[in-house]
Amino acid sequence: LRIIFPEGFTVREMADRVAAVREIAIARRKVTPRLTQAGYVRAIAAATPPRPFRKDWGGRSLEGFLFPATYEFSQYTSSEKLVRDQLRAFQRKWGRVDLRYARSKNLTPYDVLVIASMVEKEAVASRERPLVAAVIYNRLRLGMPLGIDATIRYGRNVPGTKPLKRSDIESDDPYNTRRRLGLPPTPIANPGLASIRAAARPAKVDYRFFVRKPDGIHHFFTASESEFLRKACEFGFGC
Repeated sequence: LRIIFPEGFTVREMADRVAAVREIAIARRKVTPRLTQAGYVRAIAAATPPRPFRKDWGGRSLEGFLFPATYEFSQYTSSEKLVRDQLRAFQRKWGRVDLRYARSKNLTPYDVLVIASMVEKEAVASRERPLVAAVIYNRLRLGMPLGIDATIRYGRNVPGTKPLKRSDIESDDPYNTRRRLGLPPTPIANPGLASIRAAARPAKVDYRFFVRKPDGIHHFFTASESEFLRKACEFGFGC
């Protein structure tokens, strides 16, 4: 049996995927896996991240540490085993990341993981990951709100298929990076290695703004607020 967790899945989406794969195994393979959605959620709640992260993690959600990949399991695989496999995969991938630049900016490993999760949710084109990361770094350095709508969606549980309401944008939610300075309290998804590397080593550009182009894939980046507002209007995001 196999279960596929795409890059950018949240813990909640992973738990839903476990439930869906279990139903498929029962219906098509005629086996009843030991792995269950409830058991998977309990296993996540009982697990802890790798040691270098625990101080900054502070007992929060395991969001961000469950590495997205394809995992094989048998009828007898436990939820605890799947979570351990994901954490081991995360540790292997994380060991390939150069954190020297992030450390020079006084960012902790957990900070980098939080940034990586935002990059994963915002960047569609792979070459734009370092550019999105650069905008986040620059805004942090300048004391500007990050303004990442994906964090608001996460905090308010608004799917990408629905528009944000004014009440979401104006909320005092800790994940509202339009109103609150700094990083959100936890990662907002489980990022892949490319986004983690971009978060550890962003592009060397002065961009502070980006807006998605009409193709839904690429972004326009700029250091100028007036140019950003002009492009946002041009792309249909309000004038």
